[in-house]
Amino acid sequence: MSTHIPRKATTPAAVRARKGGEPLVCLTAYTTPMARLVDGHADVVLVGDSLGMVVHGLPSTVGVTTEMMILHGRAVRRGTEAALLVVDLPFGSYEASPAQAFDTAARVMAETGCAAVKLEGGETMAETIAFLTARSIPVMAHVGLMPQQVNVTGGYRVQGRGEDAERVLADARAVEAAGAFSVVLEKIAEPLARRITEAVAIPTIGIGASAACDGQILVIDDMLGLFTDFRPSFVRRYAELGQTADAAIAAYASDVRARRFPAPEHTFPGN
Repeated sequence: MSTHIPRKATTPAAVRARKGGEPLVCLTAYTTPMARLVDGHADVVLVGDSLGMVVHGLPSTVGVTTEMMILHGRAVRRGTEAALLVVDLPFGSYEASPAQAFDTAARVMAETGCAAVKLEGGETMAETIAFLTARSIPVMAHVGLMPQQVNVTGGYRVQGRGEDAERVLADARAVEAAGAFSVVLEKIAEPLARRITEAVAIPTIGIGASAACDGQILVIDDMLGLFTDFRPSFVRRYAELGQTADAAIAAYASDVRARRFPAPEHTFPGN
C-alpha cells in the first residue's frame, strides 16, 4: 500500500535547476487515475501526443488534434498535484509560425492548467521557442527522433549517427539558446547523448538515449507492459500488466458463462 506524502509542486525553473543533479523521473499519463499513480513518484508528467497510438489506436501521432490534447490534459491535471505537468503541442498546431504556436500553447495552458508545453524541432523551431518563452510560456524541447516527422525522416530509426551527430547537437544547442528549460533526446546513441548532455546547460531527458542524460522518460503503457505485442528495444518493462489483465478478463468471461459470477456475495437478497 502506497503512502501519500505531499510534495511541493515542481516548476519549470526547478526542473532546469536539476541539471547535473539527481536524475529527473518523467513519465507519460493520459487519464486521471494513472496521473494519480505517477504523480507520487515522478518529477514530470507528460501528456504526450503518443496518446494517439496508446489510447486512440492511431497509426502515428500525426492524427492527434489540439482538442484531444486538451481533453487528456484536463484529465491528467485532475490527478496531478506535485509533478510538473507538460502537454505536447500536436502536429500542425505550431509549425506555421511563432504566432500560431503562441495561440495553440496559450489555449492548451489556459484550458488544461498545465505549466509548460513540449514541441518537436531543433534549429528550425528556435525562433518559435524564443517567441513563446519571451511571452511567459515555458517550453520543453524535443530533438533526435521526432515522431511527428517520421513521414519525412524515414521511420523510427536511430538518429545522430556518423556525420548526422553534428545536426542533432546543433539542434540541442539551438533550443537551449532559444530558452527551452529542458530538452528530450529521443533514440540517439549513448556517445552523442553524453556529448549533448555535457554541451548544454539545460537538463536532457532521454528516451532511448542512455543513462548519460539528466533524466529519463517512458510511455507509461510501455513501461507497465500493457501492450503484449509492442516491445521497443529501449524500454525496460517493470511489469507485464497486459498479460495480467488478459488473464483476469478471461477468468471473468469464464465465470460469467458458467454462472459462477455473480455469486451470492455479489447479489442483493430479497426482503
